[in-house]
Amino acid sequence: MKNALRFLYVALCSSFLFLSCSDPDNVVSQENETLEAGSGFYRYNYQDAGTSREMKVYYHIPMDVSPSTQILFVFHGGGRNARDYRNAMVSKSDRYSFIVIAPEFSTANFPGGDGYNLGNVFSDGDNPTPESLNPENEWAFSIIEPLFDDFKEKLDNTSSTYDVYGHSAGGQFAHRLLMFQPDLRMDQMVASASGWYTVPNNQVSFPYGFADSPLNSISISSLLSRKLTIQVGANDNDPNASSLRRNAEADAQGTNRKDRAEYFFEYAEDLAARNNVIFNWRFVIQPNADHDYILASQNAADLLYQ
Repeated sequence: MKNALRFLYVALCSSFLFLSCSDPDNVVSQENETLEAGSGFYRYNYQDAGTSREMKVYYHIPMDVSPSTQILFVFHGGGRNARDYRNAMVSKSDRYSFIVIAPEFSTANFPGGDGYNLGNVFSDGDNPTPESLNPENEWAFSIIEPLFDDFKEKLDNTSSTYDVYGHSAGGQFAHRLLMFQPDLRMDQMVASASGWYTVPNNQVSFPYGFADSPLNSISISSLLSRKLTIQVGANDNDPNASSLRRNAEADAQGTNRKDRAEYFFEYAEDLAARNNVIFNWRFVIQPNADHDYILASQNAADLLYQ
């Protein structure tokens, strides 16, 4: 009897471990396969003028989805953990009825900060030159609009716009996406806890400002009129935080994420006032939060959809 109970116990534990380790995502294997409600991923192949990149796209679709359900792009941090960021939004997706789409920018296809945080605009983003400027079809930013169309087609979604949330490295990607793709079909964005920023200053060289980059010719009034929320945790103020860039250019914005977020927002606010243009940005300090992406994700969803 004891041996039988022991066997049953081992069998139950083994089953539990299998279920715990198995991937609950629906896997869409065919390019033209329709997406269904729930969580899953598919492989998206971006192709444009000889440029080809494959990426995993994680998603969550609420049960009450309709053709007009709003889509939220979620951009992961430097850990390249798109699935975790998707998972952090599932409960809010179900509550507020929005679709989550979280593309994974792998280190293989988008190496380092140049490839992801800075959007692969330059082969060496810290030393921008005309020779190191990549063709626009090679920019990581250029993937978002065609991915939006691809996802809508798979879901028979009719949305004309999408929302954006990015945290940490994803916050860097998000706010630069808005700058480098001024015509993107974005409605509203939350850029959360960026390590540092590209400030709309034509006297400061990229990546800290607009000089020596395609950004020096964009419309400042259009940029400042977009619905952008800068979010940061009240306790995200460690000047020695892991992976936080510390140099003279970054420290000119402040020595921690909280101060840098405030500097970026206030610079833009002052710029709008000096130029007498519409300013639709807002600044949100999340109480009792540090750099935790789950807390940041939950708060961002409330800001966007509550």
